[in-house]
Amino acid sequence: MSADLALQQALRARLVATPAVTALVPADAILDRHHRPAPSPCIVLGETQEVDTGTSLQRRHTRIYHTVHVWVREPSTEGGKAIGAAIRAALRAGRLDLGAGLHCADQRLSSARYLRDPDGETTHGVLTIEALVVETGA
Repeated sequence: MSADLALQQALRARLVATPAVTALVPADAILDRHHRPAPSPCIVLGETQEVDTGTSLQRRHTRIYHTVHVWVREPSTEGGKAIGAAIRAALRAGRLDLGAGLHCADQRLSSARYLRDPDGETTHGVLTIEALVVETGA
């Protein structure tokens, strides 16, 4: 399995297993899909970028930037920011389990932006989760 797919699956598993997240967003509204979300609120697992860290000649270290989108129909950005804070706390709960052959050496919420959607009714949070993944060869 690719490192970015393993990260995405582990990230969703962590979010749906974290009561502070599911208190704000139902587990069935934590999604991986291409079209604009219908449920409100929802979390959409988004795009990824993999970058070779260049830290070893074996090329086993990859930094992955995973975008997570938060959507909330609300009159302010308060709910979106609360969901972002819950995601940050979920990431701090321990390293993500990526399965055999991969090790998540570090993960963090490295950036978050909260935007007012042009529809005038929706907050759109764009969060970047950064993870350092090591191929273990197992």
